[in-house]
Amino acid sequence: MQLEQIYTGCLAEAAYYIESKGEVAIIDPLREVEPYIKRAEKDGAKIKYIFETHFHADFVSGHKDLASKTGAKIVYGPTQMETGFEKIVAEDGQIFKVGDVTFEVLHTPGHTMESSCYLLRDESGKEIGLFTGDTLFIGDVGRPDLAQKVIADLTQDKLAAHLYDSLRNKIMPLADDIIVYPAHGAGSACGKKMSSETTDTLGNQKKTNYALNPELSKEEFIKEVLTGLTPPPGYFPQNVLLNIQGYDSIDEVLERGVKAMSPRVFETVANETDAVILDTRSKDEFRNGFVPNSIFIGLDGSFASWVGTLIPDVQQKILFVADPGTEEEVVTRLARVGYDQSLGYLEGGIEAWKREGRELDTVETIDVSELASVDKESVIDVRRASEFNSEHVLGAVNAPLDYINETMARVSKTKTQYIQCNTGYRSLTFISILKARGFNNLVDVRGGMEAIKQEGKVKLSDYVCPTTEL
Repeated sequence: MQLEQIYTGCLAEAAYYIESKGEVAIIDPLREVEPYIKRAEKDGAKIKYIFETHFHADFVSGHKDLASKTGAKIVYGPTQMETGFEKIVAEDGQIFKVGDVTFEVLHTPGHTMESSCYLLRDESGKEIGLFTGDTLFIGDVGRPDLAQKVIADLTQDKLAAHLYDSLRNKIMPLADDIIVYPAHGAGSACGKKMSSETTDTLGNQKKTNYALNPELSKEEFIKEVLTGLTPPPGYFPQNVLLNIQGYDSIDEVLERGVKAMSPRVFETVANETDAVILDTRSKDEFRNGFVPNSIFIGLDGSFASWVGTLIPDVQQKILFVADPGTEEEVVTRLARVGYDQSLGYLEGGIEAWKREGRELDTVETIDVSELASVDKESVIDVRRASEFNSEHVLGAVNAPLDYINETMARVSKTKTQYIQCNTGYRSLTFISILKARGFNNLVDVRGGMEAIKQEGKVKLSDYVCPTTEL
């Protein structure tokens, strides 16, 4: 048997490849499915099953394309949801055989009602691994407030109660030496305080994971698991529907999205459509010159998650500027979160734009050494509220990027203000969005909080350990 975790950092997402005797199971695949197909071909194996732990909210799964290209069967746990593709709806306890190993479906509602884990037994029948999806993370559990956006009569309290029962009745009785394989790690918005580790023994999780504390009553658990949650990104419900109803093939999305446009055509399309111009280069490149009205969301950060958070409609038309050679990657990573309407990219990049003498915009910047002399009430910290409450520049105002449409009310349109995050990525994104809305008085603090702390010349609040990462 071969077992591989395929981890994608920008989404903090883990898919799994399990092969035995020439048969393969894929668990929670990403949208681009060729890597799974090529891996199976390399092993001389055939993909037999695509096991889905639930209808995902934070990314578009590759289940539909993978089934179409390989003939593999899509499997979900118990659900009455009608889908736009053929699937096997498994019963609780149902066994699926892959080569010489087996997977048992454990229905574990709570994160969503159809959430299920897959218990792996090796060739000898020993229970060795549990693929927990968003039911159990390392250090955390899946947030129980998402499915209420899809099923009207559900509440987060009802879901949290289901989760309590699932953990105690289905997962905690299992052996301590079983390895937990979750769908996400730290950085995902599907949980509030996940570990940076992406696997662990179940026994260690029983000792260290707050949600598996056997002393917690159901009422205490519900309160604990719901405390510290913030509203989920707006694209989550849209991704759930794509995963339920189906979507265009990734091949079609790439064919229409990776389309080169000369500066003249690019500008014409931008002027004649409602397309968002997305600049995916590094923050230093963007700061020094960009197409006016562009939004900066760099490919070197949590690109897909920020696109989903800041662009409300997955049907939004997108034009993009990218470093040469990264165009297909941009379209692929947009498609991972359901943004399939890329119209094309600026051929030759920003250099081609400059050669034609077209207008450029820039972002004014100061180093942290200059921050010591400015009025601290003019500092806008765009990190999450949990980060700000943990430690911030004394006198600064918190206006989280995550909720920019609400928090921009805290920003002056006339007074010079200094925008700061943790490293400089989010501050540039914040400035670029507000620049496109007529704010021309915002100055980026290069390096953000990390540089401020290293410089040591600006007074900070006393450090308080954060209780949530959201």
